[in-house]
Amino acid sequence: MNRMMPAGMAEAMNLTRQGRLQEAAALLQGVLRPAAAAQPAPAAEPPPSDAPPKPRPAPRGRIFDVDPDGTTHFPGLKRRAPRPAGPPTPAGAQFLSGGFSGAAGERKYRLYVPANLPAGPVPLLVMLHGCTQTPEDFASGTRMNALAEETPRLVLYPGQTKAANAQRCWNWFKPGDQARDRGEPALIAGMVRQIMAEHAVDEGRVYAAGLSAGGAAAAIMGEAYPDIFAAVGVHSGLACGAARDMPSAFAAMKGGGPVRTPAGRPVPTIVFHADRDATVHPVNGDQVIARAAAAGLRTTTTRGEVPGGHGYTRICQADATGRVLLEQWLVHGGGHAWAGGDAAGTYTDARGPDASRAMLRFFAQHSLEG
Repeated sequence: MNRMMPAGMAEAMNLTRQGRLQEAAALLQGVLRPAAAAQPAPAAEPPPSDAPPKPRPAPRGRIFDVDPDGTTHFPGLKRRAPRPAGPPTPAGAQFLSGGFSGAAGERKYRLYVPANLPAGPVPLLVMLHGCTQTPEDFASGTRMNALAEETPRLVLYPGQTKAANAQRCWNWFKPGDQARDRGEPALIAGMVRQIMAEHAVDEGRVYAAGLSAGGAAAAIMGEAYPDIFAAVGVHSGLACGAARDMPSAFAAMKGGGPVRTPAGRPVPTIVFHADRDATVHPVNGDQVIARAAAAGLRTTTTRGEVPGGHGYTRICQADATGRVLLEQWLVHGGGHAWAGGDAAGTYTDARGPDASRAMLRFFAQHSLEG
């Protein structure tokens, strides 16, 4: 693994183990800055109130920020301040605020209830935001609320706290947050059960999707709770078990982590990843698919291009009935951003392809009943 990392990464990992995060970040800036000096630095953004000031851009070259979970934020994508109000809510719809408390702690959430919600049970989609994002921001960027009006469903946006992670990242790399009935998976599952008890939810059609750290969390939820989630979507994320601490998180993001076949039923999975993602290496998308692999599937590959946007490669693995169990999109020329997203949210790339619609189409094929 060390052979895949730039010189100096091992020393940064040692500093991380010692809790000297600012020194590790400074070292990493010097190690990786020359790799993409051609890209302009982003507009300055004020740091979180409980975090030390971020370093100022150098006169030449490129800097990046390193989150406490090891996530590096590179320039090239415009970062806007989150919009607390979230996307517009049409007449008759509701964007509710709520919270869940359990043995593992408590978290707040937003729940979208579409205006045209039919009578009877409907699907539930759980959307897990990325680092620095909020539920409202993620709703704006993915447009899932608007799509819920087209294909009625409830959309749940759990919110990570700065107390749990200074950059609001889901702690995908901690062993205590990677297993059933422990840590953050227990909180998210408890939240889902609460929504299911309070609203008419089709218990066989509950899905999870996320971006970056949220994508890694979605992968964890699929493995930890295959009795709850019928399918998952992982955008620019990592496989469950890719890291066990901060040093291995750095290594996984730069070159992938260990891959093993989990016990139990593989959960149908759709993956989006861009081939120029400099924050989470695209090999991690391959590894998410590898962990969900099943025998006897038929593979088809198609290629296309969004008019005026990105090209892409789509690989589908289907069972004997033709139902796609694994779907992988590689976006050519894209970065660390939600493909086809709305610029009203952070970490979005409007040049497509449309990850939100693709995920909803994929989820529609799957339920716990069959």
